[in-house]
Amino acid sequence: MRMLHTMLRIGNLEKSLDFYQNVLGMKLLRQHDYPEGKFSLAFVGYGEETDHTVIELTYNWGTESYDLGTGYGHIAIEVDDAYAACDAVRAKGGKVTREAGPMKHGTTVIAFVEDPDGYKIEFIQKNSGNDSVKYG
Repeated sequence: MRMLHTMLRIGNLEKSLDFYQNVLGMKLLRQHDYPEGKFSLAFVGYGEETDHTVIELTYNWGTESYDLGTGYGHIAIEVDDAYAACDAVRAKGGKVTREAGPMKHGTTVIAFVEDPDGYKIEFIQKNSGNDSVKYG
């Protein structure tokens, strides 16, 4: 078994595709409209679905927003430099919600950004810190 994708319901397909492609640097892997069901699916990621876990963006036509609930946490992305990644997101109009720095009670460097729908994305700096939880 392996992880295939995480699905997020989004309120504006164009805004979300712009964010994931132009702010986070993912590629649009495939996209399809389902007129009879009145929804569209777009899959984005850093590599092909055969080898990587990706994100499925689900746009239900006419639904502009969702209640994110209290159960959702975040998507984590490994970056070489969390400080530079935050600067790049900000330079492209993205929202940084937690500046890069050591995690609370640890040394791993993390940061958080938010997509157009309010979903949190954590940046975890590669090879930072020596906390008991190792990433990557």
